[in-house]
Amino acid sequence: MKKILIVSGGLSKEREISLQTGKQVSRELKKKYLTKICEPYDLLKICKSFKPKVIFNALHGQFGEDGYIQTLMDTLRIPYTHSDFDASAIAMNKEIAKKIFLRNNIITPKYLIYDFTNKHINITSIKKILGFPVVIKPKNEGSSVNVFICNEKNFLKRMQLLKNYKEIIIEKFIGGREIQVAIMGKKKLGTIELKPKRMFYDYKAKYEINSKTEHIIPVNLDPFKLKEVENIALKAHKLLGCSGITRSDFKFYNNKFYLLEINTQPGMTKLSLVPEIAKYKKIEFLKLLEWMINNAKYKI
Repeated sequence: MKKILIVSGGLSKEREISLQTGKQVSRELKKKYLTKICEPYDLLKICKSFKPKVIFNALHGQFGEDGYIQTLMDTLRIPYTHSDFDASAIAMNKEIAKKIFLRNNIITPKYLIYDFTNKHINITSIKKILGFPVVIKPKNEGSSVNVFICNEKNFLKRMQLLKNYKEIIIEKFIGGREIQVAIMGKKKLGTIELKPKRMFYDYKAKYEINSKTEHIIPVNLDPFKLKEVENIALKAHKLLGCSGITRSDFKFYNNKFYLLEINTQPGMTKLSLVPEIAKYKKIEFLKLLEWMINNAKYKI
C-alpha cells in the first residue's frame, strides 16, 4: 500500500486551518493509502522511519507555503504536492506577485508598501494616491489573516494592529463581487462566487460555519466574462510558475476583474472552496486528492 505523509500544523497564524486540512485529507486518503500525519519539525525524523512515497503538504501560511518547507522537501528528494520553492515564495510575497501581474497586464488594486521602521505615516499622501477606504494587510500572510478595511478616521488605529510586521501593503479598496477561480495543473477547474455576511471575505467568513457566507456555483456571469476571469487565473498560475492546485481571488467591479492574490495551497477543509468547485465539476474529494498525489514532484 502506497505511503502518504501529510504535513500539517506548523507555527503560522493559520495553524488551526492547517490541522483541519490535514485531518480531512488523511480521513479521505485512508480509504486507499497508508497515511501518517506529522508536524513540520518532525518531518526529517518521520520520513526516515515511515519512508513515504509522497508528502502531502497541508501547511498554510508562513513557513508552509512561502518556500521554506519546499526547500527542505527538495533536499529529501521525495515528491510533494503543490508548488515548488520559487512559485511558493513569489506568490506569498504580495508585492512581488503584484509587480508580476501588472507587468503582464493583469489588473490588481493600486497599492503602497509601508515600512514600520519609517515612523512617519503620511495620511494626506495615502489619500491622494489611493483614496479611502483602503485595505491594510501583511505582505506575507494568507487566509485574510490581519486584513483590515480602513477609513480615514480609523486608519492609524488599525495600522497599530499590524506593527509587529516589518512591512505591510496599503491597498486601494475595491468593492464589487467576490469571485474565486481554481486551477488544476494546466487547466481551469472552475469558479465560485462568495457573498459574505461580514464586510468582506475575511478569516471568519472563510472558516467559521456561523459566518453564513453564501457560496454561489455556478456563478452568474456572462459566459465571455466567466471565460475571461478563468483565463486570467490560468495566466497568473503560469506566470508565477505554479503547479498542482491554486486558487485565485478576484473582485469584480465596474465590469473589470481585479486579481487580489493567488493561493498556492488552498484549504481542504469542509468549508474550503476548491473541493466544492471540484465536486460541482463531478470530481469527488478522493479523486481530487489522488490527482494531487500523482502530480507531486520535487525540484532537482
